[in-house]
Amino acid sequence: MADLFIALVHYPVLDRNARIVTSAITSLDLHDLARSARTYGVRRFFIVHPVAEQRAFATSVIGHWQEHPGRVFDSRRAEALALAQVVGGLDEAIAIAETQSGSPPTLVATSARTSEGISYESLRGKLDDSAGSPVLLLFGTGFGLAPEIMRRANLVLAPIRGVGDYNHLSVRAAVTAILDRLRGI
Repeated sequence: MADLFIALVHYPVLDRNARIVTSAITSLDLHDLARSARTYGVRRFFIVHPVAEQRAFATSVIGHWQEHPGRVFDSRRAEALALAQVVGGLDEAIAIAETQSGSPPTLVATSARTSEGISYESLRGKLDDSAGSPVLLLFGTGFGLAPEIMRRANLVLAPIRGVGDYNHLSVRAAVTAILDRLRGI
């Protein structure tokens, strides 16, 4: 099985008016995405943020669960959050993924706004191939990844489609649904 990494990108992302912004880190994203990452065999979960104070906040949340008393209260959360790594930019996440897996990762962007993309079945096939290159899934906060991140991606994953035309999942829900489609039994 190829290595799978995920990155929660907070900059550059879009706001509701399609302006490029930096979004804030939320502790719920950290907890829930780490738990999903651990459940589905993700090698590393990157929290990408350019602002030092936001990175310090994320590091303190993670640290609380890695040390006493958080670890004593819920050691399973500590185990999941051990996969989390806070980085200042996407290039840093890519470099770490390459170092950990031994080859550059294929960057796969996610978006609810696209109408096309690689199918879940095709990407799952690439991940099931143990000789395959590692994959770094990119998830945007706010209203999604900025165009510059989309252009950097090697592939774009097909969007999640529900019933009807409403398509605005939280990033936590989207990550879990996508991981289940790629790694679920």
